[in-house]
Amino acid sequence: MGFLAPWFLAGLTAVGLPIYIHLLKRHKTIPLPFSSLMFFERRTQSSVKHRRLQYLLLFALRTLFIVLLMLAFARPFIHSSSIVSAQGGRSVVLAVDSSFSMRQGDRFSRAKAEATAFVDQLHGGDRAEVLDFATQTHLLTEFTNDHGALRNAIASIEPSDGSSSYADLTRELRAIAQPLHNGIEVHLFSDMQKSSMPASFSDLQLTPNIKLIAHPVADKTIPNYTVEGVIAPRHIYDPKRVRIQATVAGLGTPAAHTVVSLLLNNKPVASKPVDIPANGRASVEFLAPDAPYGLNRGEVRIQAADAFPADDHFYFSTERADPRPALFVQDPRDTRAFLYFRTALESSNEPAFTLVSASPEQAANLTLSKYAFIVLSDPAPPTKAFESNLRDFVRGGGSVFIALGRQSTNRATVPVADLPISTEHYQTPDAGRFNSVTYLDASHPAIRRANQWEGIKFFHTVCVQPGGSRVIAKLADGTPLLTETKVGEGRVLVFASTFDNVSNDLPISPSFVPFVEQTSHYLGNIDDRPATYTAGSYLDLRSSRQQSGSVEVSGPKGERVLTLSEAAKAQGVTLANEGFYDVRRPSGTRELAAVNPDRKESNLETIPTETLQLWENTGEPASRPGGSPQPVAGSEPRTVDFWWYVMIAALFLAIAESLLGNRHLGVEKEAA
Repeated sequence: MGFLAPWFLAGLTAVGLPIYIHLLKRHKTIPLPFSSLMFFERRTQSSVKHRRLQYLLLFALRTLFIVLLMLAFARPFIHSSSIVSAQGGRSVVLAVDSSFSMRQGDRFSRAKAEATAFVDQLHGGDRAEVLDFATQTHLLTEFTNDHGALRNAIASIEPSDGSSSYADLTRELRAIAQPLHNGIEVHLFSDMQKSSMPASFSDLQLTPNIKLIAHPVADKTIPNYTVEGVIAPRHIYDPKRVRIQATVAGLGTPAAHTVVSLLLNNKPVASKPVDIPANGRASVEFLAPDAPYGLNRGEVRIQAADAFPADDHFYFSTERADPRPALFVQDPRDTRAFLYFRTALESSNEPAFTLVSASPEQAANLTLSKYAFIVLSDPAPPTKAFESNLRDFVRGGGSVFIALGRQSTNRATVPVADLPISTEHYQTPDAGRFNSVTYLDASHPAIRRANQWEGIKFFHTVCVQPGGSRVIAKLADGTPLLTETKVGEGRVLVFASTFDNVSNDLPISPSFVPFVEQTSHYLGNIDDRPATYTAGSYLDLRSSRQQSGSVEVSGPKGERVLTLSEAAKAQGVTLANEGFYDVRRPSGTRELAAVNPDRKESNLETIPTETLQLWENTGEPASRPGGSPQPVAGSEPRTVDFWWYVMIAALFLAIAESLLGNRHLGVEKEAA
């Protein structure tokens, strides 16, 4: 409550006037004839009766009249609790949570039922719009007063496998309220999951023109067991070297004993017992099954009788294949580089290639297309036939990795890439002279996870002019160390040193094995995508070399995800639902993407009541020094002014006071 003219309240001092009239005015008596008082003793007259209030009802009416009169002049008002639109009604947003956790019990049906019931409570001038939110926010209607359209929009909402974020919802609400003059009133129907809260409470800050009212549909925090995650290889080349690890968790649960099962293509292949500590985690490891060749659908399940069985399994995909051959061309007299490179390749967790050695003369008679990629180690000038075959191999989409040594300086350009060779740098190890790496392009797949090259010493390098090639690594003197050149549909990686532990000490450093593994996967077009995806993830459908052609994507239920026009042009697709997506690319390659809901949705702990109230109050306007709310910028606060009611009450009091006063005056005249 407030007063538009608070200074008129000073007039309340006039309340003293009735007090003076009824108590402090001089008492007058009517003189009466009496005999002589000469025989009476003179004393001071004292009369308590004359100092008491007279005519109490009349005194109360006069006092209350003055109080009401001053209140009426002060213009009292109260603030309305709802936000009113320019058309005279409220602008209401009905936000329904459709995230994965809403699948528990009857949460989702309760949220839709309560939202529908609220539509029936809207007044004629109110306008509302409906949105649902999970990984993304979807506006289902514009602001409308058509109750039928609002009910249909709520009925169309389906539960999703995405994860909710109250911070993202808050940003969306701020965007909706910004163009509206008088703001919005938001009714949130959600399970109020604590895991959906942002790390910083400031991300939930509402603007003063947003009033949030929460409608929780979760009565309490529910204990839950879940398969939290699975670590599985994307490719299986040797089942004896592969392990599949699963993590099971209890969220707010007591200690329990359960059984974890591994399934492949819907067939159980292994089971293990596990003890889950109270509100803790446990790991289970399986040997990789003897999977059939090709793409396989994997799943890990637990036997857990809890109230949320939807997260008691976890999907993954894996592909069984034989290692592909790769060709290593070198001088027959130099076997050191081949030994280091092959050892690094075979030391990886999943060796995807078998390395075959050949001399340049032997390589000239080989069919290069059967190799995943080709390595040229310090190549001498190759024969014309071999170089012609090599160019055709790269132009057709193949990849070549060239290491430059002393023999490479006998020619003016790098083979196939045709980059000019300008100078040769040689440092003396005995004198402690060496060069080091000062720049790495960590975004390149070849060194994305092997970027610790600071301590590696380079004693001999070949200076190559990169031209328009991509420089991946540089030495301290600016010499390009690793470059990539596109030739036709293929690529050429040029390493300005060797792999023999003579020109540098890279082959004996910890970075060499991951560098060789990642580079070979990159050159051999091995798909290093993860074995699992989180619902709502974005999957790239085309590489830089596969921009033409149609991409076919089938969803978890076998449905076609892309239209014909989208299949010809789409660069990616959102993996919205739990299950397996079958992707067939223009090159003929096929991928099976396993999708699981975000496991933060499995934590069914609810937001504390006091935290929820703080969030609701972040949109309350700040207070002015006088205690009244600060009006919203760009709009006027809606107030209910009731001073005229006070004035009417004062008028009735004035009439009553006049009638009662005349009555008392008539009595005094009769007494006189």
